[in-house]
Amino acid sequence: MRADATPGGVIADAEKAIHGKIKMPPGYYYSWSGQFENEVRARKRLQIVMPVAIAVIYILLFLTYRSFLEAAHVLLAVPFALTGGLYLLWLLGYNFSVAVWVGFIALFGTAVQTTVVMVIYLEEAVARKKKEHGTLTIPILREAVMEGALLRLRPKLMTVSTVVAGLLPIFWSSRVGSEVIRPLATPVLGGMLSSLAHVLIVTPHHFLMAAGARASARPAIRCSNCFDGNDFMISQLTPRR
Repeated sequence: MRADATPGGVIADAEKAIHGKIKMPPGYYYSWSGQFENEVRARKRLQIVMPVAIAVIYILLFLTYRSFLEAAHVLLAVPFALTGGLYLLWLLGYNFSVAVWVGFIALFGTAVQTTVVMVIYLEEAVARKKKEHGTLTIPILREAVMEGALLRLRPKLMTVSTVVAGLLPIFWSSRVGSEVIRPLATPVLGGMLSSLAHVLIVTPHHFLMAAGARASARPAIRCSNCFDGNDFMISQLTPRR
């Protein structure tokens, strides 16, 4: 048995050995108790807590933006972070455990928070361009989004670097308790790396699309040569504060 094996992994190996070598007589059965039983009970609770946590995050985002669409846009940070966490779990060979679920809950909050900060930077950049030019065309709006994303680039890289630097020593440790901390830190580390791409690339792109859609739904002025020489109608966009 590995030194860093979890109760779930041990039971899974034991189940394979039992099913492969032992045939239970009719009327007989077996069950697992001890630490694994407590983990199963906690896992059932977390299957309720996880959706509730995501729902609470979405409600708070809606109360902030007063828009279901923009709240969903920011909540896209969750599946992006989830992808990185799952991939790193698979690479390191960890099974799902209570520590892993707790790590994902902490990761979701951090990923959404960094996305909210990025949106704030983008809205401030749009507001500056609006004040400077008076009206916003698609090229000006794109330039504002680029400036806002670049302003957020260094703080985001510093945040991810700090998290990685703080978590990497956990994977090198072999002291008592490291077998619990490593599964908790794994989804946080993987999710922060994948959310980096989301915040710096996907969020500005979606923000630009949403801002352009809001603008096109308002009284418009003509903007020539915005897209491949075709005229595009865009209104005066006032960033929300």
